[in-house]
Amino acid sequence: MTQPPNQPPHGGFGAPQDPPPGGAPQPPAGPPPQTPPPGPPQPGYGYPQAPPPTAAGNPYGQPQQPGPYGQPQQSGPYGQPQQPGPYGQPTQAGPYGQPQQSGPYATQPQYGYAQAPTQPQFGGPGMPSAPSGGDGNPGRRKLIVIVAAAVAALLVAGGVTWAVVGGDDDGGKKEPEAKDKGPKPSVSAPVNPGDGSGDGKEGKEDLNEGRKPGEAKVLWYKEAPKVPGSGGDAPGMWIQGDVAAKAAYKELSAYDVSTGKVAWPTITFPQKICAATQTPSDDGKIVIAFKDGVKSSAKCNQLQVIDLKTGKKGWGKPVKEEGLFDFSMQSSLAFVGDTLMVGRDQSGTALRMSDGKQLFVAEKKDEGGCYPAGFAGGEKLLMKLSCGASTPTEHDELQQLDPKTGKALWTKKFPKGWRIEKLYSVSPTVVYLTNEDKKKWNISVLKPNSDVTRSEVISKDGFAPECGSSILERGLDGCMGVATDDSYLYLPTAEKSGANQVVAFSLATGKEAWRTKSPVEETMLPLKVENGSLIAYVSPAYTSPGRVVSIAASGSHTPKTLLQNPSGTSKIESGFYSKDVDYVDGRFYISTTSITGSSGQQKLMLAYGK
Repeated sequence: MTQPPNQPPHGGFGAPQDPPPGGAPQPPAGPPPQTPPPGPPQPGYGYPQAPPPTAAGNPYGQPQQPGPYGQPQQSGPYGQPQQPGPYGQPTQAGPYGQPQQSGPYATQPQYGYAQAPTQPQFGGPGMPSAPSGGDGNPGRRKLIVIVAAAVAALLVAGGVTWAVVGGDDDGGKKEPEAKDKGPKPSVSAPVNPGDGSGDGKEGKEDLNEGRKPGEAKVLWYKEAPKVPGSGGDAPGMWIQGDVAAKAAYKELSAYDVSTGKVAWPTITFPQKICAATQTPSDDGKIVIAFKDGVKSSAKCNQLQVIDLKTGKKGWGKPVKEEGLFDFSMQSSLAFVGDTLMVGRDQSGTALRMSDGKQLFVAEKKDEGGCYPAGFAGGEKLLMKLSCGASTPTEHDELQQLDPKTGKALWTKKFPKGWRIEKLYSVSPTVVYLTNEDKKKWNISVLKPNSDVTRSEVISKDGFAPECGSSILERGLDGCMGVATDDSYLYLPTAEKSGANQVVAFSLATGKEAWRTKSPVEETMLPLKVENGSLIAYVSPAYTSPGRVVSIAASGSHTPKTLLQNPSGTSKIESGFYSKDVDYVDGRFYISTTSITGSSGQQKLMLAYGK
């Protein structure tokens, strides 16, 4: 229902969406367990560390079971049971349980980085155990040493010597902490330069063989760099002019958007990449964050500015923590004009993009015991505050900050029990909240540059955009499968199988304006709005390709195909389980956001066009 401005709706805050009848409420728990795909027993960096399944709040993750926090048939975002496979689709025959392969058709195991809504948030039955950096199993370590010694002997006999280690990536060797200047990234030739001379299969297979009339063609395909058994993150994909750039493990590579040829030399970082800005700055620059060491306790505090047009490095520096409990195991990066916001566990540091100078520190405020718990950028700088933890006054707040001074322009206080999970949009400001006790969800739209509620979404559907699920993730934004314009909020419904629908909600009233069904029996996800039309991605199946469609915001809402991906590469396309996608200038790009340490060549990026 619509509420008066800045007043809670009837029945308590959030106009809680009541579930349809049927079944008793379930306690908070992880999503339905799924059988993990083949791969090593240790997931890649960033995988949630299995706290108890009843851990409260599920920060930044998807609400569990049908409906938030286990409510049967609960209406609202993520309200339907999440199915295994990309975008909540049933797992197609093939990707899971297949023998490990190399090349583009190799299956990419689904774990490590923030996953699709199907990913369990806190571990649970059927999930691999969390990685450990210690020597908890002496017998296993002894076996590793014996095998490693044998392998090393063979390699030496063949004229090749490898350093064989156990435990952490550095074999337990002491890694000095980063000094003020920090380690510097270097420039090198890419592992797979895209000309057939790399260690992948590019140039050895014709991915366009058998392409049907009307289908797009594969412009180029890239394989991921080799990573250790613990895996690596691959955050960020940027399309800037004629350059498509991709971060992966310790590398940042750039390709010509049309040909896939190397645009500028690959930049290699001293340690694992752990965060990146989602979008370029106004002048085409990005910021990469990488670890200050190889230990599991290494901090994500080393920053490097990169010009996407040229590949040249700008300023680079470490960012210090601000307080006893202000950990930087994981960081978030967000742009607002000439300000870069670096978010940590309980604070954030604002730097000037032009020269790296510190502008201000957003830190804990004594009033209410509030500390920063997430940031989002774009047209404005927004900060989530967690207040009064474990007290009767525990609650969340949302603030808009002046990006130059850090001064709060307004503060929105939410009632006790309501948690800010994600921002579906920064401008307009659309906040997604959950209430564990009430087993409810809420989507609130705020008035421009104000803490006043404009409307609240009213629906009995379940919705399933893809949002990050790592409990270490500090970013508030970054959900794929949700879009806004000046009039509407677009959300994908969650279905157990088959075609879903995209629903447009009025920002003014929160009521449904219109909806349209996916053109095929697969899930359709909103991506963005361009020239008055919604651009959406229809996900592939193992045996059928995806497509990009356009949906008019007015008049007929029937999806029109902009790009039909080729059926010959549907196995590759459907194998990107943890992914980022974009459609720019008639080309469609899909890339992985996590690289596993399993044997065989992993996928990195694929581009389609006409």
